[in-house]
Amino acid sequence: MPDPATARLLISCPDGPGIVATVSSFLFEHGANILESDQHSTDPVGGRFFMRMAFTLDGDDDAWAALDRDFAVSVAEPRAMEWRLSRRTGPARLALLASREDHCLLDVLWRASRRALDAQVAVVVSNHEDARGAVESFGVPFVHVAVTKDTKAQSEAAILRELDGRCDAAVLARYMQILSAGFLRDVGVPVINIHHSFLPAFAGADPYRRAMERGVKIIGATAHYVTEELDGGPIIEQDVVRVSHRAGVDELTRRGADIERVVLARAIQWHLEDRVLVDGNKTVVFA
Repeated sequence: MPDPATARLLISCPDGPGIVATVSSFLFEHGANILESDQHSTDPVGGRFFMRMAFTLDGDDDAWAALDRDFAVSVAEPRAMEWRLSRRTGPARLALLASREDHCLLDVLWRASRRALDAQVAVVVSNHEDARGAVESFGVPFVHVAVTKDTKAQSEAAILRELDGRCDAAVLARYMQILSAGFLRDVGVPVINIHHSFLPAFAGADPYRRAMERGVKIIGATAHYVTEELDGGPIIEQDVVRVSHRAGVDELTRRGADIERVVLARAIQWHLEDRVLVDGNKTVVFA
């Protein structure tokens, strides 16, 4: 017999008594077995409540449809819940957007190839040809879409055609282009970016040189969802590493690349495992 399917239920709603008991009882009555349960309240009186439950259910598509329908009517609507039921039967499909810097790109490809991420890289789209050989060595399609100031709209349209129906999420693996509001609207999947600092410090070009010039004692990286606000989307993960006055630009860049890889990998993993709930311009991450 195949293993029962695993699902994740994510909820946000006004806080109040009995939410955990209500959801748990509902799942029990539908034959589900709860594997994980996490919750967070911003304030038990008048605050907002967040919950993630992972569970198994041994049933066919009709049983899952009934669970979805019954939850909406008997639990979600009475408590004004925003909710999502995620049931994936295979690896998620990722599209990676890249440029010349390939450290994050190759790290995600390696992790996916070793099943360290529950994902399959469906395509890599880059505005430079530099990484073609490395990408194709993983057996992943590589598509070159050049971008200039005058062809940005056409380039974005070409990228959208490449991604259409091929991915569950897109990752900007040091893709050094600003995506338009139209692109973000039309892509239809979450977009995750890795940024070379604690936002918004040292945003823009040559961040590690400016960090050295300021004599920083820590450098860091931030992974966030992409929104129309430049580098202002909800933050998924951040981390830092200490540096000293002895570190030059090359050393800062090397250590920065290391932490960018790790932070991006964590963010992708937590997104794929449905551990991230967006709350306005913030996130609740059950990691």
